[in-house]
Amino acid sequence: MSRGFTLLEVLVALTILALAMATLVPLSSHGLRLVRLSDEYQEAVSLADRLVRSLEWPREGVDEGRDGGFRWERRVALVTVPDDLTPPVGPSPRLYALSVTVRWGATRSLELASLRTLPGTPDQ
Repeated sequence: MSRGFTLLEVLVALTILALAMATLVPLSSHGLRLVRLSDEYQEAVSLADRLVRSLEWPREGVDEGRDGGFRWERRVALVTVPDDLTPPVGPSPRLYALSVTVRWGATRSLELASLRTLPGTPDQ
């Protein structure tokens, strides 16, 4: 009785190993691309959030800029508040619609929209 593996058994094992490696290498490469995309997306969300929160007293209009590899556009518009939602006494609220679009790469983009209510004007 002989001990060890035959040449055929070794070749079959090497073929199975080669097929497994040929499958796993592209999967790990795809996983790394997804991690990079997720990181870029998280940075874009953080930038958009920072741009929305940085406005203490919004003014209507459009701002544009760059931050690293990101291009952004911030839009601010005053929204008319219906009369039945305004308080009978005190300053009438001002409602602003804020929208930030962040773009990066050739086709990637993210839009964050929010509303902000302020009790009056900065002069009051």
